[in-house]
Amino acid sequence: MPTDRTIIVLGATGDLAERLLLPGLASLVGLGRAPRLQLIGAGGSDWSDDDWRDLLGRTMAERAGEALPSILERARYVRTDATDADALRALLAAATAPPLLYLALPPSVALDTVAALAAVELPDGTQLALEKPFGVDAASAAALNERLAALLPQERVFRIDHFLGMSTVANLIGLRAANRVIESVWNRDSVERLEIVFDESLALEGRAGYYDGAGALVDMIQSHLLLVLALATMELPSSLDPADLHGAMLQALRATRVRGDDPLVSSRRARYTAGEVEGRRVPDYADEEGVDAARGTETLAELVVDVATPRWADVPIVLRSGKALGATAAHVRAVLREPAHLPRGISAAPGAPAITIDLAPERLAIDLDITGEGDPSVLSRVALTAAFAAGALEPYGEVLGDVLAGDATFTVAGEVAEECWRIVEPVLEAWRADRVPLQSYPAGSQGPEGWAPLP
Repeated sequence: MPTDRTIIVLGATGDLAERLLLPGLASLVGLGRAPRLQLIGAGGSDWSDDDWRDLLGRTMAERAGEALPSILERARYVRTDATDADALRALLAAATAPPLLYLALPPSVALDTVAALAAVELPDGTQLALEKPFGVDAASAAALNERLAALLPQERVFRIDHFLGMSTVANLIGLRAANRVIESVWNRDSVERLEIVFDESLALEGRAGYYDGAGALVDMIQSHLLLVLALATMELPSSLDPADLHGAMLQALRATRVRGDDPLVSSRRARYTAGEVEGRRVPDYADEEGVDAARGTETLAELVVDVATPRWADVPIVLRSGKALGATAAHVRAVLREPAHLPRGISAAPGAPAITIDLAPERLAIDLDITGEGDPSVLSRVALTAAFAAGALEPYGEVLGDVLAGDATFTVAGEVAEECWRIVEPVLEAWRADRVPLQSYPAGSQGPEGWAPLP
């Protein structure tokens, strides 16, 4: 890795840079795992260098430590049009070291930026990183991939999804590979259904500019949760070389379809109304600032898919994510089948046992039915639990460290991005045609009344 690097953040004044990107970078800097950095912020806002330095100070001070003053000294802000080749040329000329051009931009703007970069002579060692979602559908994702391939060698292009930087998500591979007790039952013979859930108590939180045009299905399921599905259902790769890992993920996603090829039966959507979450009042989503209620944007999405492989054939896999819910949940859960036989006289515990990998907080729980107090013929359920060691870095710190080192292992391959769009497009089409009703739920509840668990 070069001893000096320039990171140019296009979209520097946006929510993503402030909330995730810069704090993640600070965690990398604070552990001494980053090169000497020049940080250039770029965007359409009329900011000064001091405005940019103020943002860096607020978002990085807690984690960056003694390196922060020198970062602030070299930092600068450039007001620019990210889709103009001349503006991009001038921006890159301001770099004092090999640049990482980080596109924290909406997908349509990112596509135009990549097109504009085709007319720019990129400095030696230039890397390009893009934020999800990659395109707005399968066709635009494919077009983006073609433009990126013509712009830079594949090993210098990084598609970022910070879920792949979460230590527990990455640990899905090690957990399966190193533990027979997990991998031996991680299949259709033992698993009745697989659930991948990310429910939040957070509401819109001022993100209408992006979220109202995306919704829960695109924002969470199309990207984050389908990547988790790929890691959970793939055949274990021979190595963590990017080609091996990305190939295994791609094969799992290629085998994935909406269950029954019927989004009317295998998907549902809802939007929160006014309510109370954790003691705070939340307005009706339709009344949130910046929301166009006529769009019918969902804040809760559920989708059931099949992965047509020998390991997972006929096992329903439920993907769910929602906002402004009364209880948070972030997990991969394998609900196990009932035992094939119990001797007469033994009473099983009610319900189905499960293996649960919690993403936040990070822990593993394996349910067992054992004899409890009292009647030895009556089994009760206990959970063997273990906490995962927390990663030293924020998820964005993990991803940025890998990118600066040129390691694409836990980034998103171009073909993987296209497959994720291919999987959800039948659902998006049905929802846009109002063939699946948009239901409602009060903020602070667990979803619409009467929503029975999907199969």
